[in-house]
Amino acid sequence: MKYIKMVQNMFRTGFLVRATHTLLTWVITLILFLHNTDLRKCEERGELLLPVLFFLLVMLSVLLYFAVSLMDPGFVLTDTVQQPMRAKHCQTCKRCVRRFDHHCPWIENCVGERNHRWFIVYLLVQLLALLWALHIALSGISPSVTWELWFRVNGFLLAALGVIGVFSVVVLLLLGCHLYLVSINYTTWEFMSHHRISYLKNCGDEENPFDRGVFCNLWHFFCICRTVVWEQIYYRNTPNSV
Repeated sequence: MKYIKMVQNMFRTGFLVRATHTLLTWVITLILFLHNTDLRKCEERGELLLPVLFFLLVMLSVLLYFAVSLMDPGFVLTDTVQQPMRAKHCQTCKRCVRRFDHHCPWIENCVGERNHRWFIVYLLVQLLALLWALHIALSGISPSVTWELWFRVNGFLLAALGVIGVFSVVVLLLLGCHLYLVSINYTTWEFMSHHRISYLKNCGDEENPFDRGVFCNLWHFFCICRTVVWEQIYYRNTPNSV
């Protein structure tokens, strides 16, 4: 019974998802280094700068993944006060998250006030690593006299290419959506549930009480490392009301 609970806790805390992400990342990286790609050719010529830079970029993406995945997203520390504005109770985490954006199943964590900017930095680094990996994988595709031999020679690279291509599209779309929402100072939850949220449902479709302009929105999101005391801020139906 004790071991069953231990296994359940491992799955509940996202162990399987994080292990899958890490394993998949390093398997694909190994394939790119072992096949006749630009990385392998650089190694054979003794030109180690590009291989080392690529390895460091992959390592950085993995470290950021774990940082965002394990970071406190901004859990409300007590239930004795009124729920802060822009916070939401996550049904998966069973906790209330400040400036809740969404619960991400790939990192098995909420994205909220404390880790949202790091989530976007992670997406950016991940996209750079994926696009570079895509170029490397394409450089290793070898021609053959028959289709059967071509698939046999390039099978692992083609599989890696497929995985990299799918993840590149997904990460690009995610990054684009999040940068757009940040630029208008909206969270994913607020954008998707505008008409059901108490402090937004009385606003018009084009009215956003948090929007200060693109530059200020981006500046406050990326460059000002402080938390807003949303417990003391309430919506009033006047211009610039929040």
